[in-house]
Amino acid sequence: MRRTSAGRSAATAPHDLVAAARSAAGRLVATDAARGATAALPALRAAARRFPDPFATGGAYRWDGDRLAALAELYEVMGWILFDAGRHGAARWANHRALALARLSGDRWTERLVLLNDSMLMSHLGRPRAALEDAARVPGARRLPALVDSLVLIRRAHAVAALGGEREAVRLVSRAESRFLDGVSADDPPWAWWIDHDEVLGHRGWVMARLGRWDEALPLLHRASTAPGPSYRRLFTAHLLASLVRAGAWREAERLADGLVPGVPAIGSARTLGTLRATTAALLRGDGRPPAALREAAGRLRQALPAAAVRTPGGRKG
Repeated sequence: MRRTSAGRSAATAPHDLVAAARSAAGRLVATDAARGATAALPALRAAARRFPDPFATGGAYRWDGDRLAALAELYEVMGWILFDAGRHGAARWANHRALALARLSGDRWTERLVLLNDSMLMSHLGRPRAALEDAARVPGARRLPALVDSLVLIRRAHAVAALGGEREAVRLVSRAESRFLDGVSADDPPWAWWIDHDEVLGHRGWVMARLGRWDEALPLLHRASTAPGPSYRRLFTAHLLASLVRAGAWREAERLADGLVPGVPAIGSARTLGTLRATTAALLRGDGRPPAALREAAGRLRQALPAAAVRTPGGRKG
């Protein structure tokens, strides 16, 4: 999911820090969209060193709103990238920093985006109730604009599907597409530009796959995975392969697995790589009794995938 620096020290003039932090966030987003989250990690680390953490010295409450808001945006982007790069502990920390900064600055839209990002992280970590709690904190007294509302409904649908609520999950994800089709409005925040129809359809297909509704999931995931878009949408391709396998569409799965091999080095999403590893491992174990040709294709794909990073409980590589 995504949207739209060189920084300085804490002594930087406020307007310079604001511009630099927002420029850094923009460059991180551009790198993530073009090359993936792991490719953005070096620039993210540099930005984390370059920009001050106003909480480190207990001085956040003395900062002006513009600087707090700019840093909230930067930490939000960092949280997203860390999540898609598989740094879940660091992503949670960045999300908490972004939320605190957004609240201090009064930036409700950045706060909402962080909550939606954290909802996705909670679903990924197998905590659907926490994901629902995050999503429930997004709406306010006024009705949300269509694009943001569609994203809230998508996050809720994933969590409800994980909890086994098939009818409600289908209702939510169908409503998400309906709200998206209400169209962009002047009330949508600038960060909502990346929420397009292919993004919504990809999530709808993914939710249907969670529920085992293959006739609905497969065409939606196929459309989302073949449409032009940012690097992180390769995740839909990984879920398409997993769905083809689980649906017993052996020949289509074999063609897709072989087609993925040349592009593996360009995949910069730990989520995408993890999904492909899980699918190839299941095929190589013989789960579902796949034909020999598909197992061979899975072997070729597995050989192309980089080894998974081993991490200690503290989140560092072991």
